[in-house]
Amino acid sequence: MEGAVGAAGGAADGSRVVAVDGFAEFFSVAQPKLQRAFVASYGPERGREATAEAFAWAWEHWSELHVMANPTGYLFRVGQSRTRPRRLRRLRPDRQDHDPWCEPALGPALSELSPRQRSAVVLVHGFGWSLQEVAERTGCRKSTVQTHLERGMSRLRRALEVPDA
Repeated sequence: MEGAVGAAGGAADGSRVVAVDGFAEFFSVAQPKLQRAFVASYGPERGREATAEAFAWAWEHWSELHVMANPTGYLFRVGQSRTRPRRLRRLRPDRQDHDPWCEPALGPALSELSPRQRSAVVLVHGFGWSLQEVAERTGCRKSTVQTHLERGMSRLRRALEVPDA
């Protein structure tokens, strides 16, 4: 282990090895406790993610963390904040006192589409991309993009009460 640390730029006197060893010992004690707390609080998926995020931060900031009075508690907050669900922004802000440049119900109708349908509709009809361009950038086949586009447009027409063209 010492050779690997030295090759990675550790100090000649081995001080980096001590820091790594200290981290390994801390990790072996704190990781099971922290993971149990995260899984109990947030469920298995977010719990594992929060644990990984917390220890990734811990590794990067070990010099700061190892001198704290309660490093495990601090890492709980790190994992908690790094995996906090973010609120999705609305497609169009609600404003009542303006002349809309598009159908006011379009934003809510688009938000009801599946992510792939919404991407296909917006990229093809909003940005003028071809089906092939959308397929290349999303990693789907052209026929798959066309299916998402057709289904998305059909759902939009129903939601906006527009007759089929």
